[in-house]
Parts: sequence; structure tokens; C-alpha cells
Amino acid sequence: MSQVERIELTPGYTMSRLLKGGWHLAGGHGQVDRSQAIKDMAAFVEAGITSFDCADHYIGVEELIGDFRRDYPSLAPLVQVHTKFVPDLGALASMNRQSVVSIIDRSLKRLRVEQLDLVQYFWWDWNVKGAVETALVLKELQQEGKIARIGVTNFNTGYLAELVDAGVPVVANQIQYSLVDRRPDWKMNAYCQAHGIKILTYGHLLGGFFSEDWLGKPEPKGPFENRSWTKYKLIIDEFGEWSLFQELLAALQRVGQRHGVGIGEVAVRWVLDRPNVAGCIIGATSTRHLARNLKIFDFALSREDRAELALVTDNRRGPPGDCYQLENDRNGPHGRIMRYNQNEINQKPAA
Repeated sequence: MSQVERIELTPGYTMSRLLKGGWHLAGGHGQVDRSQAIKDMAAFVEAGITSFDCADHYIGVEELIGDFRRDYPSLAPLVQVHTKFVPDLGALASMNRQSVVSIIDRSLKRLRVEQLDLVQYFWWDWNVKGAVETALVLKELQQEGKIARIGVTNFNTGYLAELVDAGVPVVANQIQYSLVDRRPDWKMNAYCQAHGIKILTYGHLLGGFFSEDWLGKPEPKGPFENRSWTKYKLIIDEFGEWSLFQELLAALQRVGQRHGVGIGEVAVRWVLDRPNVAGCIIGATSTRHLARNLKIFDFALSREDRAELALVTDNRRGPPGDCYQLENDRNGPHGRIMRYNQNEINQKPAA
């Protein structure tokens, strides 16, 4: 059986290098069978994927993980849960210490824990004052014992530097990173390495576009059946023409065939091997691809493999700029699809 790689994120705190993502269990991705989702969590932990990623604004997901912990008490101590603190855009101007404490206490209650393993912080609009001050409240809650570790997600390098300069002890940065989206390589990763901040990644499978299912297929025009395809088709458009993406799929398939794996496994292995990357979040709604996920640890990419992929990706057009720069433009195509006030949605657990 495949041995899942583990890594020390901070001294004394180890995690699996594949993390079970929670976004696809939230709203906008179809119906969720609550009972089956909890059973699936147990299967992932038993397979060695013990780290889960979720967020306060992923509708019902923190509760799902909390119920998993209740239903599987023998497995619960093995799990590392990384959640997020993402106050709504509409709430930023009124954010204060009491607001922060309330949100963190809510996550503690939902997850059924006394301390959050990692809280990943995001602030939608830095033109609204309070971003650094709010992060410093998280630091205070860390000192009080409610939070073990502080991370960030989807900041550009300048915003991250403001937090670090203010004394916020950031240990991890969750960002989008793939063969198609290399924005972390231009600036962010070097900064993180210089400041001892590990990278956690998402988007390496492009919501499922990195798959044999799309090889040789005509360009899809949408509208798409889920939010992931909408988001990542825009990233592919930034990368280059659909024909260039098809060249990359073909190259990934050739590399995968040499190692007895598929396109997706090669795409994730490439990201795991990037400097300073601690782990990759896989958006698993079920155990359907669990066996394939585990194969990521059964092979190594050669220098020739990487060179073959680079022959295609070196012809990229984009995406341009720093991390999350495109998404920060609320009037642009990437920003228009965002849900900025998701905590306002009635967050009852999924039926």
C-alpha cells in the first residue's frame, strides 16, 4: 500500500502532504450526502491522509468535520484540521476584537475542539482599514490558547509582508499553484522561504481539467455545472489558447504512462516537488479517486519528465502578476465570480 508522505510544518507538528479539501463539500458543488461524507473522512484518515482543509465560510463543512470527530473518536486524535478565518466583505468595516473572538469560538464549537490547529486568515479588501489589527487579534487568541498556529491564504506578497512586519507569526500560506498557474514562482515563494513560511497549495488539478476526460476534447464554453470549472477555465484562458492546454494534457499523459499513473497524479506530483511546498489540497467529494491519489507517492518525476512539461509551459501567456492579483479585481472576470459575503448564507449543515 502506498505510504503517504508527511512533513513537519512547524516544530513538533506534522501533517500529511496531501490534504483532504472541504470546498467541494460546501455550497455550489451539488448535493452532499452527509452520512457518506463523514464515512469518507474516516477512509481518508485510515489511508494516511490525516490533514483536512476547511473554512468558516465553507457552508456546513466545519460541522461535518466536527461530527466526524464525534462519530470516530479513535481516528479524531490523528487528524490535523486547517480552517480559515474569512470575514465577509460587508463585515470588514465593523470588524473588532469581539467579532474575531466570536468567529473563532464558532469554529471551535463546530469542529468540537478546544484549540484550532491552524487558522488561515484572509481580508477581502485592504482599502478597508483593520486588516493588520484583525490579524493581531488572532495572535492574541493564539497566546490565549484558542489557536495553535496562524497562516494566511490568498494574500499578495505585499499584504503578507505587512502582517509579518507587524509581528504576526505566520507559519503557512495557502495559495493557488499549478503547472498552469505559476504566479507563486514570480515573487511569493521566495518571500515565504526567506521568512520561514511553508506553502500549502490548491488548484493543482484545475478543478478537474487536468484529467484524461478533457484530453482531445473541444474547448468548453460554459456555463459550467459547478463553481470549480468556472473558476479554473478562466485560469486556463490566462495560461494560453485551448490548444496549448491540450498540448500540456498530452505531455502529462506521456509522462504519466511512463510511470503507470494518470494526468492528475503527475500534475500534483509536480507541485509537491516545488521548493517550499509542504502540501497539496485535493478537493475530494468522495473516495472515488482515493486510490489514484495515493499513487502520487509511488513515483518520482525525472529531469526528462520535467523538461518535457516545460517545453509546453514555457509558451504560456500568463496568468500575470502576483498571487491573487487577478482575483482581487472585483470588476474583472475572476473577481466577478467570487462570493464575498458567504457567511451571510444560512449555514445549516448539509442535508
